[in-house]
Amino acid sequence: MNAPSLRAAVDATLGAAVDAGRVPGVIATVADAAGPLYAGAFGVRALGAPEPMTLDTVCWIASMTKPLTAAAAMQLVERGVLALDAPAQRWAPPLASIEVLDGFDDAGEPRTRPPKRPITLRDLLTHTAGFGYAIWDEATAQYQRKRELPGVGSGRLIALQTVLRFDPGERWMYGINIDWVGRIVELATGLRLGDYLKQNLLGPLGMNDTAFRLTPELRGRLAKVHQRDAAGALQATDWQVVQDTEFDLGGGGLYSTAGDYLRFVRMMLNRGELDGERVLAPETADALTRSHTGAIRVTRLPSTMPEVSNPLEIFPDVPKGWGLSAMVNLEPVPTGRAAGGLMWGGLPNTYFWIDPARGIGGVYLTQLMPFLDVESLPLYCAFEKAVYDSLGR
Repeated sequence: MNAPSLRAAVDATLGAAVDAGRVPGVIATVADAAGPLYAGAFGVRALGAPEPMTLDTVCWIASMTKPLTAAAAMQLVERGVLALDAPAQRWAPPLASIEVLDGFDDAGEPRTRPPKRPITLRDLLTHTAGFGYAIWDEATAQYQRKRELPGVGSGRLIALQTVLRFDPGERWMYGINIDWVGRIVELATGLRLGDYLKQNLLGPLGMNDTAFRLTPELRGRLAKVHQRDAAGALQATDWQVVQDTEFDLGGGGLYSTAGDYLRFVRMMLNRGELDGERVLAPETADALTRSHTGAIRVTRLPSTMPEVSNPLEIFPDVPKGWGLSAMVNLEPVPTGRAAGGLMWGGLPNTYFWIDPARGIGGVYLTQLMPFLDVESLPLYCAFEKAVYDSLGR
């Protein structure tokens, strides 16, 4: 671990950013299939408090939860419990009542209609089912306000009963799809998603610091989420994921550490196996990493809540599809990642990437919003580039 050139390059990149106040704290890890190559932590867990960021600091990983939920669903596909292309309402009957939003009338009332075909698990995993997020889609936000629906972060089941923005399979839109996938896992197994993950993925992979609910021990190592104000200044907040929920938030509810998540990355680089524990068949792991959207491309989404996220776009000049778990760059990206690489992030500027072609992956955790922050996203890209430049891959 920590080859001298890699350590020097990444330490300099991340350390300088923290020293300059661009981010309050950051943890980064890198590995290939054989094992960890780098681990470093810089800054503090909360501005104004003395506790430093450490390699075992617990962070909210938000949408980095999605690949773990997708892996759980694909385990059940392997076992014949679920099917990718059957109507998902077979396992989640409430999906049968979901309709497509066809706009609003003059009084502001939503106009809806049944979808042209049922939603499948593949639609949900690829974000082509039609669901949006209010954060990046004003029509979804308007519908939720009109129907007095809570956001999915509330952990209430009624939050899942929102509308589709288009017919299943028609195009891509980032949305609550993977929360539905997590709910399908719960309904198909009779277990809470967290319990299923612990028994079938987190436990076997040794990801013992990854959970939906904060134990006192995990809370003692928790970094605070910071918010950037209009002037760009950062302040620590007391925000945390709702702990008493009606279902586990498979789209964004997990807490974890950089070391834990790196074990998931290494499992994917090893095509479903880590340290003698196989959790996915090789062909299933491969399926999770390649694009399943065909000619459909990931597109820019505007922000409706600038305090939560900037417009949703990463590497705007690179064509991108979506796998069964995350975004796939269809051409090389400027950081050095090869075509066919996999990456995604979470609201508090947490990011990961997996590069099957070059056999490397990494994890970057900060705790600040808005998502795709003007300082943290470029820092993540600089970190990834420093890794490739140092390793010559």
